[in-house]
Amino acid sequence: MVRKFPLYLPPTPWDGGSNRFQASVKAQASNVSIDFNNVYPSIIISCGKTRQTGFYSLLYGENPLKSSFTLLLLEFALIIVLTRILRVLLKPLKQPRMVSEVIGGIFIGPSILGRSEKFTSVMFPKNSKFIVRNIGLIGFTYYFFLSGVKMDLSLVKKTNKKQLYMAFAGVLLPFIVISIVAFSLRKSMDKELARISSLGFISSGLALPLFPVIHAILKELNLLSSEIGRLALSISVISDAIGGCIMVLFEAAKQGEGNHLAVLWYLISVVVFVAFIVFVIRRSLLRVAETTPEGQPVDQAYVVSILLGVLVMGCLGDISGITIVNGAFWLGFAIPDGPPLGSTIVERSEMVIVDVLMPFSFAMVGLSVDVNAMSSVGWSSLSPLFAITATAYVAKLLGTLITSAFFELPLRDGVTLSFMMILKGQVEIVVLLHWMDKKIMAIPGFTMMVISITTMTAIATPLISILYDPTRPYMVHKRRTIQHTPLEEAELRIVLCIYDEDSIAGLINLLEISNPTLSTPFVIFSLHLVDLVGRACPVLIDHEKQEEQDSKYAVCHTIHNVIKQYQETKGECVRLHPFTAIVPNKTMYQDICDLALVKKATLLILPFHKECLDTLGGQLTETVRHGVRSVNSNVLAHAPCSVGVLVDKGHVNQLALRNTELHFAVLYLGGADSREALCYADRMAGKFNVSLTVIRFLSHNSEGDDEMEKKLDDGVVTWFWMKNERNERVNYKEVVVRNGEETISAIQSMNDDNENNYDLWIVGRKQGINPVLLSGLSCWSENGELGIIGDYISSLDFCCTASVLVVQQQTLRGQGSDSTSGRFACNPSPTQKVKDLLISWCW
Repeated sequence: MVRKFPLYLPPTPWDGGSNRFQASVKAQASNVSIDFNNVYPSIIISCGKTRQTGFYSLLYGENPLKSSFTLLLLEFALIIVLTRILRVLLKPLKQPRMVSEVIGGIFIGPSILGRSEKFTSVMFPKNSKFIVRNIGLIGFTYYFFLSGVKMDLSLVKKTNKKQLYMAFAGVLLPFIVISIVAFSLRKSMDKELARISSLGFISSGLALPLFPVIHAILKELNLLSSEIGRLALSISVISDAIGGCIMVLFEAAKQGEGNHLAVLWYLISVVVFVAFIVFVIRRSLLRVAETTPEGQPVDQAYVVSILLGVLVMGCLGDISGITIVNGAFWLGFAIPDGPPLGSTIVERSEMVIVDVLMPFSFAMVGLSVDVNAMSSVGWSSLSPLFAITATAYVAKLLGTLITSAFFELPLRDGVTLSFMMILKGQVEIVVLLHWMDKKIMAIPGFTMMVISITTMTAIATPLISILYDPTRPYMVHKRRTIQHTPLEEAELRIVLCIYDEDSIAGLINLLEISNPTLSTPFVIFSLHLVDLVGRACPVLIDHEKQEEQDSKYAVCHTIHNVIKQYQETKGECVRLHPFTAIVPNKTMYQDICDLALVKKATLLILPFHKECLDTLGGQLTETVRHGVRSVNSNVLAHAPCSVGVLVDKGHVNQLALRNTELHFAVLYLGGADSREALCYADRMAGKFNVSLTVIRFLSHNSEGDDEMEKKLDDGVVTWFWMKNERNERVNYKEVVVRNGEETISAIQSMNDDNENNYDLWIVGRKQGINPVLLSGLSCWSENGELGIIGDYISSLDFCCTASVLVVQQQTLRGQGSDSTSGRFACNPSPTQKVKDLLISWCW
């Protein structure tokens, strides 16, 4: 047996004169005895108990924390639960995840709970901290790997001159200013910090806006698909490319301080490492992606091999001096983003990395942050570093703001972009840890930098949320509705949203029964929506211009080919413009609304998130499209035009493309949405095989009627009746009811009438409906995006196989109902004119 002693550098010699630790240690194995005398140099040897690996139980009066594994489990639980609690508490304040996790790490460190020796000895004894550190380093390694997988270098190719100049100016101007301040303070700095390579490290690190950090925070704020968010991502990708080269040069200079030949070896290591990744690993992974069947995930063996390869590349990076995280990061670059490889890796590993390993990474950071050490060294030693950091933030803010003003960005957008560019997080913290390893700074300087990074990010993030509203451009003043489309503008511009292949048939048949003709053609902007997985940047593909860029998403071809075949059968009655949006689910509505705004669409058509299919047995089965409900709700709230939500039950699909007689019903409950629904149904009534029944619901003795809404309803109904008076396939009825119960009874009696087998129900969503007609029904509704009546007639309780179309008329900025010019509208009041003018000034 040989006993090993952990070695610690002594504050003073052992006995003042001896150069050796006088010890007599004997090791005996079998019959052989070996003496070790005077073998240790003059250092203090601290002996401590190793943690036991067995299992202990409180039931036997033993301390279970004696087991290293039990202690590790407790540390896992403490760190994850604490960061989760802080996340919940800080989320209403618009704080990013990084801030809560850094605070959680500091909370358990020597600055707060760690000040208690009892807490430290129980939870984080000296012989267990290295476990936390190693798990934390593994967490950072895999986080950098995922960041590399998601990064889309094609953004560099797509950048225009404006983005390129803003990126160069946003990096070079702050770098120059920071360098000037840093070199002017060299005399008051520590020896290591005052070195030229160290100052270059710090200046470049503080000047760079790093893509992984900005992407993570913008994703939390749901700004990835916004105009300013896309600009910030493009600038940060270019800045990363510039900064990466600068950091390699300063790293080489730092390694060559003691030995100039080390510079050459470092640069050779970088070149060989990059060449191996590009020419060997990259080509192998492309081959794996090519051999994977379309629409299928990559084989599990490849995923496991790649995740193990992260550790191998991190090890090789550390051996060659490139650092562990850079090795993993560059491996992530080599993986083709998006499906099938990149998306599969992200789907199967992101949760474990972000939710399990990364809290340990920030715990490692927190255990190194010591506010007491910062206060003990005094302000004089920290003031140069503080001045450099403050200068960096001010220079970055002003540099981005000046550049934005030069390129004529609105002031509010310029300020928002400036705050985005000063966001810092995980990457900068890893850089700080690297600087500590290089002896550029000690614990006090590291503590101050971590606190400053966390503070500025905590301030900037909510300011970005306050300053920038991504939905602001969608609320316009100009009417884009079917009702208010002038007669001379015959074409109807429609954005057709497609979530999956199952929704295509219903949407195409809705277009068919909407009666496109040569005199009233349709301009269709079909938008296939794909959830963004395995890549960081949202992509909008215009298939008429960028056909070669969507080869990874083969399903896009299938979907758009089906619509194209329909367009070819209709000839000049339908013009098609196919698009595909690859965006996060939370921001899909922004791309939908943006396309509708840019293309000046009149109508947005959305599939409902539930699909009720008529089975062979006559029963309805319900399927759910996950994630679609929130998208539809956001589109209804922010759309710059009218919206139709189709609840497809498959019945119309069997009839629309044939000459079979179709019977549609319009439930007219009054209000702007009902007026829009009636105008849409009027277009359908022009089709030769469509019979239309319009049922108008009125309250008994006009109870609860809004006088203005009533006049507008009367005007639209009168116009509709006069236009279709001689059309024998159009029927108009009025029903008087006293409450919601009678409204539902009247609708149910229509459904039960065997003479009228309706194929499609058309109803306004909710805007402007007399509340008396719906009294007592508000608690019944489950799907608010359909309105109360739309939800009822689309439910399984209604026992009807007919599909349902719920229509919402465009809501103007500052208004909740229609009151603008058009064929049937009255003139806006002077008060409304003043309100609209003030709103336009404010925005």
